[in-house]
Amino acid sequence: MSKFDDHPTVRQYREQSTIDDSTIASPLDADWLRSLCLELGADDVGFVEIDRPEIAAQRQDILVAFPPTKTLVSFVCRMNRENVRSSERSLANVEFHTTGDEVNQIAHEIVATLEQKGIRALNPAMGFPMEMDRFPGKIWVVSHKPVAVAAGLGHMGIHRNVIHPKFGNFILLGTILIEAEVTKYNKPIDYNPCLECKLCVVACPVGAIGGDGHFNFSACYTHNYREFLGGFTDWVEDIAESKSAHDYRQKVNDSESASMWQSLAFKSNYKAAYCVAACPAGEDVIGQFLRNKKGFVKEVVRPLQDKEETIYVVPGSDAQDYVARRFPHKKVKQVSNSLRPNSIQGFLSGLPLVFQRNQSVGLDVIYHFTFTGKEQCQATVIIKDKTIQVENSHIGTANIHISADSHTWLQFLAKEQNIVWALIRRKIRVRGSLRLLQAFGKCFP
Repeated sequence: MSKFDDHPTVRQYREQSTIDDSTIASPLDADWLRSLCLELGADDVGFVEIDRPEIAAQRQDILVAFPPTKTLVSFVCRMNRENVRSSERSLANVEFHTTGDEVNQIAHEIVATLEQKGIRALNPAMGFPMEMDRFPGKIWVVSHKPVAVAAGLGHMGIHRNVIHPKFGNFILLGTILIEAEVTKYNKPIDYNPCLECKLCVVACPVGAIGGDGHFNFSACYTHNYREFLGGFTDWVEDIAESKSAHDYRQKVNDSESASMWQSLAFKSNYKAAYCVAACPAGEDVIGQFLRNKKGFVKEVVRPLQDKEETIYVVPGSDAQDYVARRFPHKKVKQVSNSLRPNSIQGFLSGLPLVFQRNQSVGLDVIYHFTFTGKEQCQATVIIKDKTIQVENSHIGTANIHISADSHTWLQFLAKEQNIVWALIRRKIRVRGSLRLLQAFGKCFP
């Protein structure tokens, strides 16, 4: 390595001292770092050690992205509430996107400032872009919500959004990874700001949030994120399968085409996020609700419920039944399930996300799966009392055993392989009642 000693860059580096190390200490002063984040625009900040149990599930991924990480800096930025509460989607979407850009800009400036002081740091994206080569797997670098909870910036409400004790759920989250330890770390707050008022339950147009705390991920993903990720893929397939312009217009009307253009040209449109709009929790937010609960529902929640709009659902899903029963004035549009696994592990881990509990009423079944071929593994799926349990081995006494070539099974899920053909060719074999296999399929439309 001595051959570099005479290089001009090396000589210049050794001759000058550009790093102001007056603030560099190990560990970093937590008050100084907090003040820096607030001065650069964050509305609240907390610090989490890399070895905290609350973030154990994502520690390895974080260290892959930034190996020297010792501390996670979690921060929030407030959104303007009235925009988010509006039933006009353009007003809410501009607020989501503006604040999202703000989070990324603040994170960028914090990291730039730390870097100038000789402290290595990295700022993962607030939301987009993501690691799309992993889609439909884990495409994000950091899961901001668990970090924010561990950093004392709030707790998850029953609508699965983080509720800050002061700002409510009208926040967006950012996380910065730094190589240094800090003098003081934060702990989760000792209460949940969620009031469990269930206004998010009644405002959700697809019934994704159950009053008992159940969350139907598939219903939320299919409608609210229609113009993101999988919904976009489904739209592209509509184009590919159309025989003519007229045929395309039978599948996608002009309004939908224009909305998709806007999402592509500007930024993706959230279709609802009504759970955030309706939430009255948080010290800065709750006053209007406490002063006049009926008035709050009439002004904030009712317009979201009364809005005539298109609701996207998967055929045979709980959401389809819910919209027809609860919001008959809203137009239901059936679309494909875009949560399409590309691996057996993805299939197994994704089952709880697409499980439609109301379609499983009366089932009390243990399914054993044995996958062969490219991906070999065993798994058990237990469906009982409208719940699902997935295990990575055979447990219990199965009511039905399904053996399948892994590649053929994934083709079947993607509707690229006819299951009758696969059964005849013995690529998929069933030991037990086919009625139970049909019941299984009904739970995952």
